Amino acid sequence: MTATAVSQHVRNLEAWLGVALFERHARGVRLTPAGREFGNTVSGSLRQIASGAERLRRGNERMTVRLASLPSVVAHFLTPRLPRFRALHPDIQVSISYSGSQHASAPDITIGHGISFGENAVALFSAETRPTCAPSYVPNAGPFSDEASLLGSELLHDDTETAWRDWFAVGDMSLPYGAGPIFADFNLLVTALKAGQGIGLCPTALLREEIAEGQLTVLFDRAVDTDKYYWLMETYDMTASARLLADWLVAEAHGSDLT
Repeated sequence: MTATAVSQHVRNLEAWLGVALFERHARGVRLTPAGREFGNTVSGSLRQIASGAERLRRGNERMTVRLASLPSVVAHFLTPRLPRFRALHPDIQVSISYSGSQHASAPDITIGHGISFGENAVALFSAETRPTCAPSYVPNAGPFSDEASLLGSELLHDDTETAWRDWFAVGDMSLPYGAGPIFADFNLLVTALKAGQGIGLCPTALLREEIAEGQLTVLFDRAVDTDKYYWLMETYDMTASARLLADWLVAEAHGSDLT
């Protein structure tokens, strides 16, 4: 459209609304307070219209859904299940990046970890952590007859010693001095546990398959982080393909008895 045609459309809109949207002067135009309020109000709807039009324009082209997730969720929950989604929806490509990555495009879906993530978040499964190790570690370092028997064990940490300190505090005990190494990445911690290097506090629900297969074992039922969950967060203008993936992830988490 030409500038003259746009100007005429704006004037027609102002006449219909009965209010000026722009202040016009010799050096150009600027929004009036009413124009700024109106722009803020309609901008979200205009983006949704543009997004819907783009989806229709692309027709049957392959759709990409951008998923940002914690690496631990990708490794232990998403990766074993993703082939099933691909079999159901071969025309949808899932692009996976780390949560908070500054080099990735804005995600359609985000999976995070914490106490709460607002109204647009759905709880996938509990993040409760319990003492976990490889079965091979038990005969070498055990027996573990009670919770106090862990005080002399090699305790492995995920990021900080806080989790173990909180776990012992529940039983009126203190974290022993000189506890084991700290791993900055949860997947590195799990690798060390599977190798029989010690005991770590791990989210039982996230490692459900490894526990069921006998790769890892939970020593005691007492847990910390009982108020935390893994959450799926949706954007307000999700595409139809993103909605399919989000609903499938929720169904997989709840249907797999991971809550």
